[in-house]
Amino acid sequence: MFNIDKFIIGFDGALRTLLAPAQTLRSVPGSDLPEAELTDAERKESTALMRINHVGEVCAQALYQGQATTAQNAVIQQTLMQAAREETEHLAWTERRITELGGHKSLLNPLWYGGSFMIGVIAGTLGDKWNLGFLAETEYQVGAHLAGHLQRLPHNDEKSRAIVVQMQLDEASHAAMAMSHGGAELPLPVKLAMKMGSKVMTRTAYWV
Repeated sequence: MFNIDKFIIGFDGALRTLLAPAQTLRSVPGSDLPEAELTDAERKESTALMRINHVGEVCAQALYQGQATTAQNAVIQQTLMQAAREETEHLAWTERRITELGGHKSLLNPLWYGGSFMIGVIAGTLGDKWNLGFLAETEYQVGAHLAGHLQRLPHNDEKSRAIVVQMQLDEASHAAMAMSHGGAELPLPVKLAMKMGSKVMTRTAYWV
């Protein structure tokens, strides 16, 4: 059923995600580490990978808020919104690291947000078990991306690596939380479609 209050909250969330500096309650992982001496090529690679991670967090915010908008169970709604709040910290960490590296956030963030929000809305209408299953699969795939980034990041860029490691731990926790609340494993074609969409996003965000 259409709920104008939920959509107003969702619109407010979009504005906060896209326009306001993200906030974090936890200290930024690696903030106590010294800045490494990076070559131009290494700095470019670190910046691009952190931009991808930032886009991923923009998408996570949109997905969770979209899912919460159409979730049928109040407990599930609160679970999704709590996950979104925790993902806000990742948004803050990656945003700060991009700035430290002298880079810029993706110019297509409004597009990423809008598309992800609509996907979240659709996932929520399918029922809570599929809603939570979609959340869990999203986190599994994000975790795999982060593992790949740890292999690609310059070994001496310990500040970026510390952020990615903590994000990886948090994503795994969110996936476990979703499944413990009754999430269902998604069909293979859906998983593959999600992977294809993710590849488009990551390859584009690397440059733009």
